[in-house]
Amino acid sequence: MCGIVGYVGYRNSQDILISGLRKLEYRGYDSAGVAVFTNAGLEVKKAKGRLAVLESHLEERPLNGGIGIGHTRWATHGKPSDVNSHPHTDTSSKFSVVHNGIIENYLELKEELAAAGAKFVSETDTEVISHLIASLYEGDIVKAVQKAVKRMRGAFALGVLTEHEPEKLVAVRLASPLIIGVGEGENFIGSDIPAILEYTRNVYILNDGEMAVLTKNDVTLMTMEGNVISREMFHVDWDLVTAEKAGFDSFMLKEIHEQPKAYRDTMGSRIADGRVVLKEIGLSADQLKQVERVHIVACGTAYHAGLVGKSVIEKLVRIPVETDVASEYRYRDPIITPNTLVIVVSQSGETADTLAALREAKRCGARVLAITNVVGSSVAREADDVITTWAGPEIAVASTKAYTSQLIAFYLFGLYMAQELGIRDSAYIAEVIAALEQLPEQVQAILERAEDMKVYAEQVAKHNSLFFIGRGLDYAVALEGSLKLKEISYIHSEAYAAGELKHGTLALIEDDIPVIALATQGELIEKTVSNIKEVTARGGYVYGFVFEGDEGEMAKSVNHVFAIPRTLPLLAPALSVIPLQLLSYYASLARGNDVDKPRNLAKSVTVE
Repeated sequence: MCGIVGYVGYRNSQDILISGLRKLEYRGYDSAGVAVFTNAGLEVKKAKGRLAVLESHLEERPLNGGIGIGHTRWATHGKPSDVNSHPHTDTSSKFSVVHNGIIENYLELKEELAAAGAKFVSETDTEVISHLIASLYEGDIVKAVQKAVKRMRGAFALGVLTEHEPEKLVAVRLASPLIIGVGEGENFIGSDIPAILEYTRNVYILNDGEMAVLTKNDVTLMTMEGNVISREMFHVDWDLVTAEKAGFDSFMLKEIHEQPKAYRDTMGSRIADGRVVLKEIGLSADQLKQVERVHIVACGTAYHAGLVGKSVIEKLVRIPVETDVASEYRYRDPIITPNTLVIVVSQSGETADTLAALREAKRCGARVLAITNVVGSSVAREADDVITTWAGPEIAVASTKAYTSQLIAFYLFGLYMAQELGIRDSAYIAEVIAALEQLPEQVQAILERAEDMKVYAEQVAKHNSLFFIGRGLDYAVALEGSLKLKEISYIHSEAYAAGELKHGTLALIEDDIPVIALATQGELIEKTVSNIKEVTARGGYVYGFVFEGDEGEMAKSVNHVFAIPRTLPLLAPALSVIPLQLLSYYASLARGNDVDKPRNLAKSVTVE
């Protein structure tokens, strides 16, 4: 869960590396470092803290040279510190490595290398790689890296330099994302496209088990066995401005406000004449008829989108759907048959646990549908079918527009299944689609009332604990609202199915403790109001969220009411989550936190 950037070319590499790391800082930000070939040889500069700390060191003593590698770290092995920061070198300081991922057998390798004379200075698994490559080097850095990779177990993306061959930059991908940027007289590596988009739009996306050798005038793709690969270049058609703040105070606020556009783009050409058109998937009506059950597998926020997806598919299609946390899926020995459709959901398309679940599902013969925001990602390439969410780059660690775009994808797929199987008539499908098409304007209406949520958030920010409650789809949204608040405000928060309060949770309610209550599901409102009264009777301070038209009744039972535009109850999550995102955002600001880079978290979780 780190950011890698590398450069070889005619420019000063330090400038390119720092620029790229700035675009990747969302992937890891507890330390940063660079290694550059200068007239004095291979020089490394690294520092604990945000990238600005490293930049200040480089201002005092720049590293000048045309080839280098850089890294922003999110600690897995060893606490954040200068010495644990990347890049790492071998004992002779002739080899330098940056690494994203985990080396599972690093202790075994470390003992072997130390016995042979290697001097280790850090607590990291990455330092083992530099010593291992050095021990295997016999005049050819490519072969040394290939031999090293065969000795290592785990997940990794690597950038490797050696002073012995100062014109070459070697890149390796195994389970962690890495792309190659191709320029004129210069070439790049990066963990993500924004890192290099300022300099080139032409990229190769490495697949698992592939490597690349870069010089300033050439890029060679190959397998780990050395077989050269021919691949079409991918041209990036979005611009860097979409990955910048565009006048907003933070990426998260920008991305919250981009949701109306993300809704429209994700629906886009997939709706025509009152029907859903999913040309990008190959599931015919006959194949859909063979589906006996659906498994939805994801992590974190994407899992919460999956909970909504479960309700949508079960209601529209009437087949059983299971939701699973991806990190648990493989280990519970799930019952998967060829008639199981597995839907994996990942914003980045590189989430390690979700990838592992995808591979397990395919091994068992299931068809896999991916919902992801990144074209060309591992999840997108390995799934049988893909629904891309056109949310655009999401930079803030806490997901907002990617989550809601995933909801839109589930609505579209659920409607598509019901439509193709003839389970719902055309009038019903058209009614839901018409309501879907109104969502962007309704989201905009909520965003225009952001100041209301700011007032609530400043009250909530004074507390160290609070609760979210809801029933049905409201409970699924409550889980996401609670997670968002925890992620960026660091306030302890829990979400409960409202009907479960009386089974133990009411013991936690005390005077003035905030409770966020969602009540958008018509047939459940009376029961939810009854649960709210149980809370207020014990001193809880309740913020109620309902559809417009229901606020009068709700006001009798809560301290504050926020009304959202009315839509079909099935679509309510696409609206009700918006004020909860704003609540979390403003609560975090009120507490003085860095909204875009919450402590201990990273954007793309590429380790298990």
